Amino acid sequence: MRIAIPFVALLSFAAGAAAQTMQPPIEVNRHPVKLTGQPPATVAAQSPWPQKDVRARLDALIPDARTKGSAGATLVDYGSCKVQLSVRAQSGGAEVHAHWDDVMIVEAGSATLVTGGRVVAGTTDADGETRGSKIEGGQTLALNAGDTVTIRAGTPHQILLSPGTIYEALVIKVHEP
Repeated sequence: MRIAIPFVALLSFAAGAAAQTMQPPIEVNRHPVKLTGQPPATVAAQSPWPQKDVRARLDALIPDARTKGSAGATLVDYGSCKVQLSVRAQSGGAEVHAHWDDVMIVEAGSATLVTGGRVVAGTTDADGETRGSKIEGGQTLALNAGDTVTIRAGTPHQILLSPGTIYEALVIKVHEP
């Protein structure tokens, strides 16, 4: 069963997750959440964009992801909070966001999320974003459609895909001071 949740509730969840201190570096929700399903009429009326448009935007990113390994689009940018779409056809590199929490809602596909550990061959840019080739010593977590995971700022993370897999997610990025 596909369940849609209002955009306002997503932002409230993300802001609440970002505001709490002493939280674990990741949190996982295994209750199915699908933003592209058939929502109740009240949810559709509250959404800033129709779910069918989100599905169409994800579908449109797939050809670029197959060619380049990944593709993305920003749905809205409020400065301290961004809502983005992410489609992957290949594993990503390791990364650490110094100032951004990521709330990922897996729309389709599956992946392995690696968190913690140490970023190998990492370089950090002026914004505090660290990128590297992989993570050593991290923990793995299987992600599937419907899962929601929050990755706190400062937590090394990497998305790994099996060959031939397409992974699609809506990502809410919340700025941490």
